[in-house]
Amino acid sequence: MKNLRVIFPMWQGGNQVEYKQGAEFLALIAPETGENTETVTVPVHEPSADSKVEDGITGRGALEAELSAAQSIITEHAPDTLCVLGGDCLVDLVPFAWLSEKYQDGFGILWLDTHPDVMTPAQYPNAHAHVLGALTGNGDPMLTCRVKKIVPESKVMIAGIHSPNAYEHGYLEKSEINLVSPEEMMTGTQPLTEWIKNEKITHLAIHFDLDILDPNNFYSLNFNNPEKTDKDFEGIAQGKLKLDDVIKWIAVASEQSNVVGVGITEYLPWDAIRLKEALSKIPLLTA
Repeated sequence: MKNLRVIFPMWQGGNQVEYKQGAEFLALIAPETGENTETVTVPVHEPSADSKVEDGITGRGALEAELSAAQSIITEHAPDTLCVLGGDCLVDLVPFAWLSEKYQDGFGILWLDTHPDVMTPAQYPNAHAHVLGALTGNGDPMLTCRVKKIVPESKVMIAGIHSPNAYEHGYLEKSEINLVSPEEMMTGTQPLTEWIKNEKITHLAIHFDLDILDPNNFYSLNFNNPEKTDKDFEGIAQGKLKLDDVIKWIAVASEQSNVVGVGITEYLPWDAIRLKEALSKIPLLTA
């Protein structure tokens, strides 16, 4: 089996420049890979002071170029499995679309996230909140055109979700997407095992957005941005789980199905990011 590790420091999907550095730090701390793994980096646009909304999507032109670059790289390597180190959540669009086309009806997605990411430009301009909707065939054509084999909603489980906004609630209520609350995740993995069995999922991709974690227990999250206050996050659901809770679910998922894709996203190690910036201002540490 040929595994491809993709370092994808995309940041404009979340319109937050620190996502780029988060992906770069993830690449540094991730375990070493085996001999069957190749590592590639998707080039992204350098952060700028102004990220404009273009036809409803923040940074549309840059995102389109970066998604195309990822598509070209993955197509060239033609991997059997993919591990993605992001960046904002949009990094998983092209890799998961590749796996859906490769594994067809046996493919499913476990979306470990506090948020469902099923909005469109009509509700919200930042495309990291559009990615799961696009994988299931709903959203802006710039995103959905990259999904040749749409993932049926019944083969998607969002675990860790709570307090969706009005649009998300209405969308999910009408969909066949399986939902598991943080409290249900804490009590056991039965919903996961039953879903994999009932949907006959033989090959699974796992999206792990770190904001599923409780910001009072895991600190490298957007909600702990030292430059913002609680008012900046009013109305936005925050994670409730501990890291061990999520790892347990991933372990059980790997026992019940072949895990062929993993995406780790939205890591924001604030102290490291601030220290890196400070070091760039110290004599003898820069060119």
